[in-house]
Amino acid sequence: MPSKYIIGIDLGGTNLKIALLDLSCRIKKKHILNTSSFIRKKSLIRAISDSVLKIMDDSGLKKRQILGIGMGLPGPIDADRGVVHFFPNIPGWMEVGLKKIIEKKLSIPVFMDNDANLMALAEYKLGAARGSKIAVCLTLGTGVGGGLIFEGRLFRGSSFAAGEIGHMPINEKGPECNCGGIGCLESYIGNRRIMQLAQKIFKRQVSLEELSRLAKNNNKKAVKIWEKVGSQLGIALVQVVNLLNPDCIVIGGGVANAGRILFDSVEETILSRAMIVQAKAVRVVKAKLGNDAGMIGASLLVKSKIWS
Repeated sequence: MPSKYIIGIDLGGTNLKIALLDLSCRIKKKHILNTSSFIRKKSLIRAISDSVLKIMDDSGLKKRQILGIGMGLPGPIDADRGVVHFFPNIPGWMEVGLKKIIEKKLSIPVFMDNDANLMALAEYKLGAARGSKIAVCLTLGTGVGGGLIFEGRLFRGSSFAAGEIGHMPINEKGPECNCGGIGCLESYIGNRRIMQLAQKIFKRQVSLEELSRLAKNNNKKAVKIWEKVGSQLGIALVQVVNLLNPDCIVIGGGVANAGRILFDSVEETILSRAMIVQAKAVRVVKAKLGNDAGMIGASLLVKSKIWS
């Protein structure tokens, strides 16, 4: 009998990542495409379906060998109906029935959830949040996503839209956010905003990787930027810590690669500003599964739906 596999998709504001995984959620092959290459909705949908077919063809697999396709998506969605409400950082997506579209194109079962939810699921099952009772997981990239684990289960909220930490306001009169809000956390620490701040300070373009490297080499300007980012993130997390009393906060995504400077700033802000009981109970850790967490979480989603 032919082996079965799962395809995991992690769509972000910057990259489209597609992986072939075995039933133990181990990645066998993956492709990464730049999301900005597919400006229009139809071209991005075509890129998703074409990438699925390509990874199957590269692996010599037939459709009957694919258990299902799991998709992590960067915004609020209706996970039951498979409908994208909108993407804050990818224009042109409003109330799109993506599940039906992809299933019609590929004749393979499709299951969807918010990308940060799937990152949280992966980190809880296989990564840094294993053993936690209440975990808050964040992915810091183009956007700032959040996923919540309560008593071993994903908490999705009444409209499947819980966990949007990136859209918690941290300033009453801050900048307008892509979600339509004012002063959202994402408006301050999304990677584009960080690079804009770095360009203003260094008077040239600076990538996140270079900014992290400069900070680790004790460049005072870079250190100050990451400390500010950590403080702003910490302020949002103080609210989360006081409200939910988690025992673990997992931080992943490209911004998390800034390292201890960022994490120290987050921890110091929580300890100094959260209520003492909640602050002492929580540990702040870096995600273990790195950039693969969303795809691994997508495979866990498929398994949970197919074998529930």
